[in-house]
Amino acid sequence: MGDSAAAGSGGDGPDPAGVDGTGAPVGRRAVLGLLGLGAAGIVGGSVVQERLASWLAPLESRDPTGIVALFPLGNAFRYYSVVGSVRREDAASYRLRIGGLVDRPTQLSLADLRAMPQTTFTSTFQCVTGWKVPEVRWSGVRLSTLLDLVGTQAPAGAVRFRSFDGTYTESLPIGVARGREAIVALRMLDGPVTHEHGGPVRTYISGQYGYKSTKWLSAIELTAKEIPGYWEERGYALDGTIRT
Repeated sequence: MGDSAAAGSGGDGPDPAGVDGTGAPVGRRAVLGLLGLGAAGIVGGSVVQERLASWLAPLESRDPTGIVALFPLGNAFRYYSVVGSVRREDAASYRLRIGGLVDRPTQLSLADLRAMPQTTFTSTFQCVTGWKVPEVRWSGVRLSTLLDLVGTQAPAGAVRFRSFDGTYTESLPIGVARGREAIVALRMLDGPVTHEHGGPVRTYISGQYGYKSTKWLSAIELTAKEIPGYWEERGYALDGTIRT
């Protein structure tokens, strides 16, 4: 759905903020108040919208009705994950494993990724459920650079991604993964990728719905063909291309 995958979503991912998902459902009075905040966010502009979206993130994980995720926030990210909480990784602990049908299986630290050639571009993030965030500035290492580093073997026809949330997976045809705006993102919105947005490292695949971009990236695996990921196993299309 949205920025990777979610509690009933596929978005910017139930509790990326580390909330355990327990607690009472959001009550009617709170719903009415939050609707008012949502309207204020639309009027207040992008900074207010982003702050409201961050504030609502832990509430979304405690709302079995899904109502909170529907609040009108304008052009702001919604925060989702498919698990109750996600551990935090930092520059010292983070490792990205690349393996499968490759010549040189590799493990990269955050420092290794930062030292590689970076690309920067602006692209709209779009959730399959309809919301979008226009003109997001992304920076990171092209997936093609990483594939060249490890050397892809002839049978490889797809790239599979794993999240360190322990549950989420996604895959792409190798041709899409080699696109100029298919990256392992280290920065977005003019700053490092935050934990809430799937950091310290996530993927962003321009031209694909948000569920095809994996948050909290832990591993890249070259496979012979596409393997249905978390949301495809629950009815989403294997082809996540945005068609206008």
